Amino acid sequence: MKRTIDVVLGDGPQIGTLHYDLQGRRENAAFEYAAGWLGDRARFALGPTLPLQAGPQFHRKSKDGSLFHAAIADTEPDGWARRVIMRDHVKRRQALRRAGKEGEAQPLNALDYLLAVDDVSRVGALRFRDEENVFQRAYEEGRRKAPPLIELGHLLNASRAVEANKETAADLAYLRGRGTSLGGMRPKCTVVDDDGALSIGKFPSIADERAVTKGEVLALTLAKQAGINAATARIIDSENLPVALIRRFDRRGNGERIMYISAATMLGVEMTEPDNHTYTEIVDAIRVHGADAQADIEELWRRIAFSILITNVDDHLHNHGFLHEDREFWRLSPAFDINPSPERVRELKTWISEDAGPDMTIDALMSVIAYFRIKPARAKEVLGEVARAVDNWRKAGRDLGMSDEELEPFADAFEHSERDAVRKVI
Repeated sequence: MKRTIDVVLGDGPQIGTLHYDLQGRRENAAFEYAAGWLGDRARFALGPTLPLQAGPQFHRKSKDGSLFHAAIADTEPDGWARRVIMRDHVKRRQALRRAGKEGEAQPLNALDYLLAVDDVSRVGALRFRDEENVFQRAYEEGRRKAPPLIELGHLLNASRAVEANKETAADLAYLRGRGTSLGGMRPKCTVVDDDGALSIGKFPSIADERAVTKGEVLALTLAKQAGINAATARIIDSENLPVALIRRFDRRGNGERIMYISAATMLGVEMTEPDNHTYTEIVDAIRVHGADAQADIEELWRRIAFSILITNVDDHLHNHGFLHEDREFWRLSPAFDINPSPERVRELKTWISEDAGPDMTIDALMSVIAYFRIKPARAKEVLGEVARAVDNWRKAGRDLGMSDEELEPFADAFEHSERDAVRKVI
């Protein structure tokens, strides 16, 4: 099987073509920039592994990596979304088998997963148009593209059925598109909030032993109080369960899509590689591609301080990202997927530097201020702002409606020796 898929930038031009070839179980993919895009004054490369050049560019798939180049892979489903797509596929195969049409059911391939993501809610600005000039995944006739908040309860119940392995074909049909556009392992969906803006609804898991969704909203709230550019979030009640509603930052107020890539894509690395990567590498990338480099470098340092003080240990390179600004220039995206994790070992996924290793300490953070070009007085000022916000975590949680019983399990994430280390520095 050979497929040729147009790659389009939002409502704008076709910027390239995705070539897909399947022979038996062997898959190959290549991306080729459109001649018109290469000649466009507004052109930009989709990442360091896709330089602006003519002709097909092939991507060598690593063992557990994506078949596609990183910028395209950033829009792929993973974790929860892949689970929903696979379950839906299995239900369809079962229906074909019952109808005596088992031969029509083909196993899912990498392109199937990529194109199963709903076009309206796909992350960033890349869109995929098939040979019949239809954007994938097109919404189904007679159904809303992205549901309003009033349907959140339906989405929640369908998601919990999938988690409990009790989903029906109707549950999966409802989640198709709605629950397949975002990465991560936890159940989530895309909704349109009361302001008409695209948002993420993150649901409690049936395995949760603490108020995880409330904890994430608390973290994002504290991040803003600490002077961090963070995603806007709030807690809403659905079916008597707390749902974290997080505003999508890859859309403008008029719905226009903004090109997004992960920090892994910006660095040109595969997340399946065993090598540990560092914040100093991100600093290097910002110096080359940053639209306001020093401002974003200081912002990154502030975010590391915040992660240390709230025990945000899931800070891998897919939990940092960039939004396209102009031509080859990018800005740090708002902070997202930051969670206090009291039960986890206090080690960073992304090291502060090679010398610091995974140490999640203020000493390690202070050791790189020269590399970040932050003067000692400014570093102390930033640390003070972050520490004052985090010290206020219980009050901030109560203001969000969290009870003392819900707050107490998070205590170890906020109350630890690094609070004293901050005081010594400032």
